[in-house]
Amino acid sequence: MTLAYDDRGHGLPVVLLHGFPLNRRIWQPQAERLHARFRVITPDLRGHGESAAPAGIYSMADMAADVAALLESLQCGPAVIAGHSMGGYILLAFYRHYPQLVKGLVLVSTRAVVDTAEGRANRAAMAQRAEQEQSSRVAVEKMLPNMMAPAALAARPALRSEVEAMMATTSVNGIAGAQRGMASRPDSSELLPRISVPTLILAGTADALIPYAEAQRMAQMIPSAELHLLEDVGHLPSLEKPEEFTAVLQTWLHKIQ
Repeated sequence: MTLAYDDRGHGLPVVLLHGFPLNRRIWQPQAERLHARFRVITPDLRGHGESAAPAGIYSMADMAADVAALLESLQCGPAVIAGHSMGGYILLAFYRHYPQLVKGLVLVSTRAVVDTAEGRANRAAMAQRAEQEQSSRVAVEKMLPNMMAPAALAARPALRSEVEAMMATTSVNGIAGAQRGMASRPDSSELLPRISVPTLILAGTADALIPYAEAQRMAQMIPSAELHLLEDVGHLPSLEKPEEFTAVLQTWLHKIQ
């Protein structure tokens, strides 16, 4: 597997995993600020951004293995690893299989439970339509309207086009593979009480894709987890309120460093 990534700075490794169907650019505001004190690694996950896009189902375990191989190749770890949305699903799989590589977890706009039957059917339909049309437009049409809170778009009108451009570059194999992989992911609820590393959970109170109640549920189940809710923020807190998001993350990183 060939992964594109940025590796900036020195010190404690901080690995940032983006969500679907995005790429490493969602972390640009954080990388710009954090790399002065930390080693910030931002990969494009398989099928996304500039990384390879093989055909097939992208299981969360396989994508976690990609990240583990990247850390091995960079000779770094244990690391603090953050996962946004699908990146959070991958992060939980990563902790299940490679706990020795994890110094801390940051779960962003994600959940531990599996999809509903309706959710799995919607994922299958998106994967099939992307393959039939050989286009990423289905992902843009279905997800973009619910990605960001109205308040964020009012404050930064250009944000919508920036996110749309990211989504539009995701490969057809990436859309189909990731959707089928997320639909088949295991429930990670049983893992949460066994997490023994410092954990930060961030979510927006206006998230229309994954309600912030899921973040509250995870915070109740993970020992010593720290929960931070961002007001009037949707599914992309790292871009919607980058200053507040980065400040919370940076403060927490300094505490566990």
